[in-house]
Amino acid sequence: MNEKSQTEWTEPLPDNPAPKAPALRKRKFLVIADGSPEATKALQFASLRAAHTQGAVTLLAVIGPAHFQHWLGVENLMREEALEEAERVLHKLAAQAYDRCGVRPELVIREGTIRDQMAQLISEDPDIAVLVLGAGTSKEGPGPLVSSIASDAAGGFGIPVTIVPGDLSDDQIDLLA
Repeated sequence: MNEKSQTEWTEPLPDNPAPKAPALRKRKFLVIADGSPEATKALQFASLRAAHTQGAVTLLAVIGPAHFQHWLGVENLMREEALEEAERVLHKLAAQAYDRCGVRPELVIREGTIRDQMAQLISEDPDIAVLVLGAGTSKEGPGPLVSSIASDAAGGFGIPVTIVPGDLSDDQIDLLA
């Protein structure tokens, strides 16, 4: 070996030669909390996946915009009642996720249309990696949200969409997740 190559090997390395790695983030599973049996199935699947992958769950409840703008008192009362109902549903589902899987979901309430608020939340939170929806079991179809997203090539949200069939048993969901 020549002298130059020996010098390169024996010189001390800098304290931190590599740039810092980005902080580890938890992959979040987004579930729409509408109080339906389908939402419960979607939450069960998402919570189990989060528990198995060290991820997290975000529960989104959306209250529709009030339409009684002529009567401000009525509009405020309706908004307050819708907010209380959304909080009740969120807390009930969060308790189920914790009791069954040990997962403490993040709770989010928004006002507007479900599709718009889902899209906005997904764009605002880069940790949301999967949208989990439950499909209904009625003969009318899987439900308006699932139908809407399926007809629009995965909804254009930029993340995968997992649809949990509503007729799966708890044991089947446990095996799949």
